[in-house]
Amino acid sequence: TVPAAGKPTFEIGDGEMEFGVGIHGEPGRRRDALKSADAIAEEVCAAIAGDLGERAKGPALLFVNGFGGTPSMELYLMYNSARRIFEKQGVTVIRSLVGSYVTSLDMAGCSITLTMLDDDMAALWDAPVHTAALRWGM
Repeated sequence: TVPAAGKPTFEIGDGEMEFGVGIHGEPGRRRDALKSADAIAEEVCAAIAGDLGERAKGPALLFVNGFGGTPSMELYLMYNSARRIFEKQGVTVIRSLVGSYVTSLDMAGCSITLTMLDDDMAALWDAPVHTAALRWGM
């Protein structure tokens, strides 16, 4: 919902979901019937692993971001499914982040990001941070 418009940007049926949407409601790749977290994660993780190719092995950061309207319990369900899938493929999740960090008004759904980490990248991730959204190491 864009505040100035006062109504949703698009409509989607109760039993539908959309893959590949933009954070602000931009159209996705396709609409489909609702699926389980495992089935959704299988498709999303396959696309990520396909893009990374052979680089999708070893230590990684797994980030599951909620778009603002998705309960934490559902985000953790997606995280669990994605982690199991990636670890079967040779990824070792050594850092993780789950929550609503990049959000939009009235937007349900989530994104999955896998970042491969070497020692330098892990050290940068672990560095103290103090922002509105992230705080650790202080």
